[in-house]
Amino acid sequence: MTEDAKFNGRRALLKKAAGLSAAIAAAGVVATQSAKAAGMAQSAVQYQDKPKDGHQCDGCALYVPGASATANGKCKAVAGSIAPTGWCTLWSPKS
Repeated sequence: MTEDAKFNGRRALLKKAAGLSAAIAAAGVVATQSAKAAGMAQSAVQYQDKPKDGHQCDGCALYVPGASATANGKCKAVAGSIAPTGWCTLWSPKS
């Protein structure tokens, strides 16, 4: 095998490896976005339906209110129905 053939073979192998790495990275991004869209499990963030230390979901930047002030709403980061008086470890004050 000539030096040119060896060089071209290595170049092709490196191109394939780079393409495979890019595909794996893209798959990871898609999986992460899907997990975020689904929301984290309430148990993973220690969600409770009562306030903690004066903090509750209706005062959190991630909370999306329900139909009324007392109706359950949703969270931008946590899956499921969220009580306005609830709390979790992701609590962050509204700006």
